[in-house]
Amino acid sequence: MEGRDPLMARQTSFYYAFLVLPADQRRAIIAVWDFCRALDDDVDERDRGPAPPGRSARDAVEFWRLELARCYAGSAPETPQGSRLQPLIARFGLPREAFEDVIDGVAMDLDTTRYQTFDELLVYCRRVASAVGMICIRIFRCHNEQAREYALNLGIALQLTNIIRDVKDDLDRGRVYLPLEDLATAGCTVDDLAAGRMSVAMRRLLAFECDRARSFYQRAIAARPKEDRRRLVAAEIMRAVYFETLKRIERRGYDVFSSRTRVPKPLQALIAVRQWIFQP
Repeated sequence: MEGRDPLMARQTSFYYAFLVLPADQRRAIIAVWDFCRALDDDVDERDRGPAPPGRSARDAVEFWRLELARCYAGSAPETPQGSRLQPLIARFGLPREAFEDVIDGVAMDLDTTRYQTFDELLVYCRRVASAVGMICIRIFRCHNEQAREYALNLGIALQLTNIIRDVKDDLDRGRVYLPLEDLATAGCTVDDLAAGRMSVAMRRLLAFECDRARSFYQRAIAARPKEDRRRLVAAEIMRAVYFETLKRIERRGYDVFSSRTRVPKPLQALIAVRQWIFQP
């Protein structure tokens, strides 16, 4: 397995959030990001195409479970990502159960291509996104119980924004993350999503999903502990950039089919500067 350049973080919406961190925290965040990204890419690529002899997507999941176990047991990791992560575990007190949740979330994509209810989707969001937030607040050195509530809700908000933005791309891979009960309530079908028709019913569906995402952003803000505002500035940059994505989807009439909604890099930088300046 090839190594991943930590500067790959430049390709993420989190890049400017990483830049405001002290050097040791930045290295830790990028190591966590690289480990989770390598896991997701390895499993996803094998799930989409023919697996190499003797290695399937499920094999990849188990490989990363073992790699995580090596990291926590003090054994020699087999990947560059594991090697970079291992020394940071004790230094920052990184919770193993959160990494296990991320692996469980990635594994869900192997068996689940549809979610009947939002409660079912919520399990997925907590595993693939909120769990990463639980790791991040340790790196930020936030120990307030409210910081956990903040991370939980922000993770869900970010993942819901991803799901709304990526409806078309996910459909191309045979996946529908929007709850089927929501489609039925709005008067839409999966075939309507596949056709990308911006009907009244489709706008009603996507407006509902955007409102739900907004509610989780609001919950995160309400839970944000005052004493940790400065420690959470990187997370607040992530929140502001993703919230801008959500607002752009709303401003374009919820059309997530004609092109992918993006926040330009210069605007991301401006958002980061504003968050840095105005955090108390």
